[in-house]
Amino acid sequence: MIPVIFGLSGLTVTAAERAFFAAVEPAGYILFKRNIQDRAQVRALTDDLRAIAGRDDLAILIDQEGGPVARMRPPEWPAFPAGPAFDRLYETAPISGIEAARTNAEAIALTLAEIGITVDCLPLLDVAQSDTTEAIATRALGHEPMRVAAMGRAILDGLQRGGVVGVVKHMPGHGRAQVDSHLLLPRVAASEAELEIDLAPFIALKGAAMGMTSHIVFEAWDADRPATLSPIVIEQIIRQRIGFDGLLMTDDIDMKALSGSAGDKAAGAIAAGCDVVLDCWGRMAEMEDIAARLSPISAVSRARLDRAMATIAGVRGQGDLAALIAKRDALLAVA
Repeated sequence: MIPVIFGLSGLTVTAAERAFFAAVEPAGYILFKRNIQDRAQVRALTDDLRAIAGRDDLAILIDQEGGPVARMRPPEWPAFPAGPAFDRLYETAPISGIEAARTNAEAIALTLAEIGITVDCLPLLDVAQSDTTEAIATRALGHEPMRVAAMGRAILDGLQRGGVVGVVKHMPGHGRAQVDSHLLLPRVAASEAELEIDLAPFIALKGAAMGMTSHIVFEAWDADRPATLSPIVIEQIIRQRIGFDGLLMTDDIDMKALSGSAGDKAAGAIAAGCDVVLDCWGRMAEMEDIAARLSPISAVSRARLDRAMATIAGVRGQGDLAALIAKRDALLAVA
C-alpha cells in the first residue's frame, strides 16, 4: 500500500485505472461529481473499488458538506445545508444548533453508507474571521471557537452513527486565509497568541480519527512553507500542540496554493509528516508520478488508517432518513 488517496476519471473504473490501482494499492479513493450518476452506479463503483483493493474496510471519501460543497445533489439525493445555517440556530438556541448539526450529519451519513462511501470530509473546524475568504466563510460553523468545536463534535458523532468516518479540517485552521487556496497561496501573519483561537477547536476534537491539512503559510510558525509541507507545523503544532494522533491527510495537492510537480508535492508532504496524500483528479500521468515517488505507507500511518476505519466497523445506520431531515428542518425553523 502506498500513502495516497486517488481520484478516478469517470463513472466506472477504466481498464488502465484498474491495472494501475491493483499494482500500486493506494490507501483509498475520493469521489467527485464526475464519478456520480445515481445510487446503483455509485454502489457498483464503490463495490468495484473494494474488490480491486481486496478490503471491505477501504477508505472511500467524498466532500459532502452541504451547501456549495456537495458532490451528490437533487433530485437523486437530498440537499443539505452548509455550516452557517447551524451557526445561526446556535445563536438563538445553542442546544438546538448542536442537535440540528448532529441530526443533519447522521442523515448525510445514511445517504453515503447506502452507496458504499465510508469517509466524509467534514466537519470544518475553521474559525471564521471578518475577512475570511468566501471559499471558507460560506461553509464555516462560526466565529467562536468553542461553538465551532461543539457543533464539530456533534457532526463527527452524527456521521459515525450513520456508519461514516468524519475528517476534521483544515488543520491547523483556515479561518484567517483571505484568499482561496484553490487559486492562491494564503499567508497568515497572525501572532502565535492570536493563533490560539484557531487551534482551539482542533484541540477540543484532537481525538478525531482523521484530519486534513491546510495549504497556508503561517508566518509565526514557518514563514517559508505551507502547513502541508512544513515539518514544523505538522510535528510541533498539529501533532504536539494540538495533540492530534489520527490519520493526517493533505488537502488536495493539485490546488494552486502548492507549486511543483505532483510527485514533488506528494513526496514533500509525506516527508513533512503527513500520513497520506490526497490527489483528487484521476489524471493518470500525475498518479504515476506520485506512485513512483512514494515508498510504502509507514507502519505508524497504516495503523492510524486501520484505527480510523475500525471506528465504523460493524456500524449500520439505524436512523430513518426522512425523519432525520424533518427533525433537522423543524430545529432550523427556530432561527
